[in-house]
Amino acid sequence: MRLLRQSLLMLGLLAVLTGVVYPLAVTALAQWFWPVRANGNLIVVNGRTLGSELIGQRFQDTNHFWGRPSATAPYPYNAASSAGSNLGPSNGRLRAAVEERLAALRVADPGNGEPVPADLVTASGSGLDPHISPAAAYYQARRVARARRIPEERMRELIEKHIERRSLGFLGEPRVNVLLLNLALDRDPGDHEKE
Repeated sequence: MRLLRQSLLMLGLLAVLTGVVYPLAVTALAQWFWPVRANGNLIVVNGRTLGSELIGQRFQDTNHFWGRPSATAPYPYNAASSAGSNLGPSNGRLRAAVEERLAALRVADPGNGEPVPADLVTASGSGLDPHISPAAAYYQARRVARARRIPEERMRELIEKHIERRSLGFLGEPRVNVLLLNLALDRDPGDHEKE
C-alpha cells in the first residue's frame, strides 16, 4: 500500500507540474517577451482583426494578389483541418487541379505569357501557407496594376518592399506575405492612383 500511495502521489505531483505549472509558466513568459507572436501574429487595423500573418487567406478578385492554393476542407485556409492533399505528381486529381488553377490564372490575366510559378498552382504541405515566392508576386504584378490603374513599375516596387528575406540570412527562401501586401495596396488607393 505504501508503494501505491507514493506512486499516486508522484503521479499527481507530475500531473500538476507538467499539466498546469509548466504550461502556465510558458504562456506567461511568451506573453511577457513575445506578446504578438504568442497571440498568433494577428493583424488588427482600426480595432478590427483582419487575419494572421501565419495563415493564408483567399483572394480571388483581380485587384488583389492571390496566395497559394489551399488543400483544406470544407473551405480554403481552414486552420482546423490543416493538411496537404497528399496527391503525388502522377495522380490525375492533382493534374486536374493544377490545370484548373492554370486556367483561372489565364482568365484573370490573358496576355501573360510568362511561366507560372509552381506555388500559384500547388498547395503547401499545411494548406495554410500565407506566403508566395517573389516570382509568384511579380507574375501577378501586371494584372493587379492594370486592375488598380497603377503603373506596373510602382507595383513591382511595392512587391520589393514586402519581400521577407531568409531568416538569419540562410534559413528558408525569400517570400512575400500575401495578406500584408494586399493590405498595403488597400491602405490608401488614392496614393497609388496619383503616381
